[in-house]
Amino acid sequence: VQLQASGGGLVQPGGSLRLSCKASGINFAINTMDWYRQAPGKQRELVGSISSGGNANYVDSVKGRFTISRDNARRTMYLQMNSLKPEDTAVYYCSVTLGRLFWGRGTLVTVSS
Repeated sequence: VQLQASGGGLVQPGGSLRLSCKASGINFAINTMDWYRQAPGKQRELVGSISSGGNANYVDSVKGRFTISRDNARRTMYLQMNSLKPEDTAVYYCSVTLGRLFWGRGTLVTVSS
């Protein structure tokens, strides 16, 4: 299983970023996929998930600002982040549960002026 997140960077408050997660080694189309994040000095938290059918759910702190989507043909999941806040600063990871939780390499998002 390989999961590679990309698309992070430095953005000003109120700005937007789109993260991507490319998966290999799994039957991507049938699996629920997750986005997690870990802010400095804090525990990793679930940001949201998307089912195989495309239904997404989110942690309250990002509802209305973040959107998870997926392209099964490209084996890729996306996280569109709008109205970013400094508290969204974190390393973002994608993951999948296949008996156990598999993590990919994260991508750093820094929201700062």
